[in-house]
Amino acid sequence: MSEEFKPIVRIADVDLRGDKSVAYALADIKGIGVNTAFAACRKLNIDPLKKLGTLSEAEIKRLDAAVRDLRKLGFPGWFLNRPRDPELGEDLHLIGSDLLVKVKMDIELLKKIRCWRGVRHMLGLKVRGQRTRTTGRTGITVGVRRRKK
Repeated sequence: MSEEFKPIVRIADVDLRGDKSVAYALADIKGIGVNTAFAACRKLNIDPLKKLGTLSEAEIKRLDAAVRDLRKLGFPGWFLNRPRDPELGEDLHLIGSDLLVKVKMDIELLKKIRCWRGVRHMLGLKVRGQRTRTTGRTGITVGVRRRKK
């Protein structure tokens, strides 16, 4: 622990604040939630509540490698954010811009094949069966005028 405190730590091409605990700092990476971060820390034997800036370079490298490929830590397929990928047929865990691109491509595919979800996306409506009669309205609000007496 002779190393000094690092205010900013770079993991998976994302600058993370060193004054946050490890698990909550990792949750700032797109595709990594708090539960995933806690689970990864436990698998790597790193205290999840320790400040990220106090970790040694070796621990940061281990954490970076683990976050980039969570499959190597031995998580089951249902824990990853892209189980049974349609293109590759295997379980993946995507982070950062890879995740954003894949989600956008999935939505474009749904629109292209004109399935129900794709049509809802095209129209800008709710996709998962929520009610639309009163909520989710867009556009200018029309006020109600008071009647003259």
